Amino acid sequence: MAGRKPKVQADGTTVQYTTIKVRLYPTPEQEELFEKTFGCCRYIWNQMLADQQRFYLETDAHFIPTPAKYKKEAPFLKEVDSQALIQEHNKLSQAFRVFFKKPESFGYPKFKRKKTDRDSFTACNHEFTSGPTIYITKDGIRMTKAGIVKAKFSRRPQAWWKLKRITVDRTRTGKYFCSILYENQRKPPEPVTPTVETTIGLKYSMSHFYVADNGTMADPPHWLKSPQEKLANIQRRLSRMEPGSKNYQQMVQKYRLLHEHIANQRRDFLHKESSRIANDWDAVCVRADDLAEMARGPVRGNVLESGYGMFRELLRYKLERQGKQLISVERYTPTTRTCSACGLLQDEVSHKEKTWVCPKCGTIHNREVNAAKNIKAQGLVQYSKAIS
Repeated sequence: MAGRKPKVQADGTTVQYTTIKVRLYPTPEQEELFEKTFGCCRYIWNQMLADQQRFYLETDAHFIPTPAKYKKEAPFLKEVDSQALIQEHNKLSQAFRVFFKKPESFGYPKFKRKKTDRDSFTACNHEFTSGPTIYITKDGIRMTKAGIVKAKFSRRPQAWWKLKRITVDRTRTGKYFCSILYENQRKPPEPVTPTVETTIGLKYSMSHFYVADNGTMADPPHWLKSPQEKLANIQRRLSRMEPGSKNYQQMVQKYRLLHEHIANQRRDFLHKESSRIANDWDAVCVRADDLAEMARGPVRGNVLESGYGMFRELLRYKLERQGKQLISVERYTPTTRTCSACGLLQDEVSHKEKTWVCPKCGTIHNREVNAAKNIKAQGLVQYSKAIS
């Protein structure tokens, strides 16, 4: 489950958004409708983007036509849920809004391709006197046009939660999933004041995932290393097969299933570890490392493959829901080179050395544990300044 940032209401309550992801088991007819919807969403996105570009060149003004404009020339659009097409218009409008607001961070919207873009569509729930357009049943989800689609729920929503919208997507391995967004009002949690004893500092580690200031290490399983031989074997066999053949497609499916299994293992670890830390500690201090920049640097291993960026985001919202703090320390803070005992700043500490001795106080430091202690200390200083 993941959450969006809660909104504070006039009465002091907060509107909290929660997403539940479920596995879908559509019938062949429902699968066909989903595939049509995926294709229509790509088509309508590309048509609206092309017309926007043409309109801008002719008039020097920004305008995106609505999906209704295309239904006469493309009658197949009437076969799918109109809400899915409307959401594509909203997504394209949002893509242009963020691009105009911050073009250095958000690129210009691109045309969608079937081979590279994810198959998905979004539909909003509407309440009528006859009932909602989308709702869940004992063993499925009722959708417009598709009817009741069989689903497997890992968790059920609370009775007072309000269903806002759903997003149906198809993985590269052919599995269907539905992300259901719920809205509910709740009293904001009482703010928890962190102390030295109830705060933990975490330092990103290439070999241990993270190292805490108390010396504990995550040491997750190396998801990609264990099946590396299987992946290499599949790639060798694929190189000897004729692309497009039946055997080739079956081998590609095995390759995708193996990568999907690795991603699921990683996601499971990140959720469990972030939940454990959020429940055990009142505040977590981390350094705001730019993982993309670190991945381009002279380091060994795949920084982005670890999932540490997702781990920080999971920690943020799980702590926030309990009134706790995720404190980010400035990324250029010299945590590794500073002695956590006396505060001496070293000129340089080699990344190859696991330990170093402070020339001033003689303390023997584990390089990563020392950095985690400094991250914690700096984070608590930042928090004290923010509330004073």
